[in-house]
Amino acid sequence: MKSDIEIAQEVKLTPIKDIIATIGLSEDDIELYGKYKAKLSMEKINSLKNEKDGKLILVTAINPTPAGEGKSTVTIGLGDALNKIGKKTVIALREPSLGPVMGIKGGATGGGLAQVLPMEDINLHFTGDMHAITTANNALSALLDNHVQQGNELNIDLRRTIWKRVVDLNDRALRKVIIGLGGPVQGVPREDGFDITVASEIMAILCLATDITDLKKRLARVVVGYTYTREPVTVGDLKVEGALALILKDAIKPNLVQTIYKTPAFVHGGPFANIAHGCNSVLATTTAMKLGEYTVTEAGFGADLGAEKFLDIKVPNLPKAPDAVVIVATIRALKMHGGVEKDNLQEENVDALIKGFSNLAKHIENIQGFNIPVVVAINEFVTDTEAEIVELTRLCQEKGVRVELTSVWGKGAEGGVNLANAVVDIIKENEGNDLEFTSTYDVEDTIENKVEAIVKKIYGGDGVIFEKKAKTQMATLKKYGWDKFPICMAKTQYSLSDDPTALGRPEGFEITVRELVPKLGAGFIVAMTGDVMTMPGLPKKPAALNMDVDENGNAIGLF
Repeated sequence: MKSDIEIAQEVKLTPIKDIIATIGLSEDDIELYGKYKAKLSMEKINSLKNEKDGKLILVTAINPTPAGEGKSTVTIGLGDALNKIGKKTVIALREPSLGPVMGIKGGATGGGLAQVLPMEDINLHFTGDMHAITTANNALSALLDNHVQQGNELNIDLRRTIWKRVVDLNDRALRKVIIGLGGPVQGVPREDGFDITVASEIMAILCLATDITDLKKRLARVVVGYTYTREPVTVGDLKVEGALALILKDAIKPNLVQTIYKTPAFVHGGPFANIAHGCNSVLATTTAMKLGEYTVTEAGFGADLGAEKFLDIKVPNLPKAPDAVVIVATIRALKMHGGVEKDNLQEENVDALIKGFSNLAKHIENIQGFNIPVVVAINEFVTDTEAEIVELTRLCQEKGVRVELTSVWGKGAEGGVNLANAVVDIIKENEGNDLEFTSTYDVEDTIENKVEAIVKKIYGGDGVIFEKKAKTQMATLKKYGWDKFPICMAKTQYSLSDDPTALGRPEGFEITVRELVPKLGAGFIVAMTGDVMTMPGLPKKPAALNMDVDENGNAIGLF
């Protein structure tokens, strides 16, 4: 069986100028990054603002397991399948981060016959967006420390700075560092730390900004720390929002690539869903909706994280809510949620499947709570048995949702036709129903009530415990009127709870919030729970150990 990279490298790529012609774009509308990658110009984006919006389909999943779910693969395959049945479709995905690519994932561009290409470029440096975001973030750090070194006109208390440096790698040694050592000319010594680039507020800002003017306004609102009298200090106070926007002037433009089946795909922005809001850029999604009859996009990790944040944080910045949501599940993963060890997943176990279905059931209920039509996609594996497929189909139908087998990994667009038809059908069936999109909470409510709403409604928990530090921060947020923002939960992706070992549908638990971090530029408050870290570490055997490049410059070991 060929690996993903072998499949990708055997595909004859079509020049991107020919790909974009299928959605009404010309070479004058793009900025080329070689023959097969491009950025869409801001002039073209602005010219499309009054065009009619196509249908929007959000792809999400159950809580991830080591067995794999294939959410990105299904997203790409569904887009290809919609094109195959005659629906002009555009895909909108996130960009991979080098941290997980070289850590656990080994790549994040789909798999098998459902991939975005060129996969090597997208997984590595692509068009330089990650580097631009990293540079803008660290430029702010340098300017902040220089301001203090050069007299500290704003009276910034270095003990209360909250802005961190970033790097687009998993590097646990950088979580806590001391900077400024070596004497007066080297700066003022202080404790600092690094986050991974995808956790940077600048990443979130880039993904939520609607244009360059909005980008600058959001950058100016970023809080970097507090004065000795505990007043907030912002980027606007430092007067460097223009410089940061200049660094990001190209990164804000959405990237265009293609799938194996020549479907146009925007791949732009990449915040993690367990520590950030987990969605590709608003600019990419809204532009795709103007260019296609259907837009297929995804949200990171399970529906408790990515989909909730898409619907409660991103949708207010979009023209509309999704017309349908696809929840991806595998029988293998559901059996793991039902208590089966990874080594035994190939064995038929209907009882474990029934038990593990509780996880999928909760995600179905959550999406139905937003008043959005749901389709379940069973991402098929060769080890799935007929009895298991029949039982999972029955369980989904009992929840009142349509369910379809998909095999886009092995069969490409053809393997997603049934799912594509189901999605088209369910959107048509609900067009006249006047479903009113319902958020998880009222954004004007208190922080306590908003977090509690997420915990009780989305996770199924009993309540929330706010630690002392979080309570103190909550008082500060209220004092400055920053409490009327959406909540971005930083939580383990593996469980509905904040305990990564509690699989399935845990009950009787509380979520502990240890810290509340204002992200005023992004426009949300991050609630840190459990032991989730904003700088991941590498596993014992990182994927990088299998990576190489041959004498012709061809990548080896990405998957």
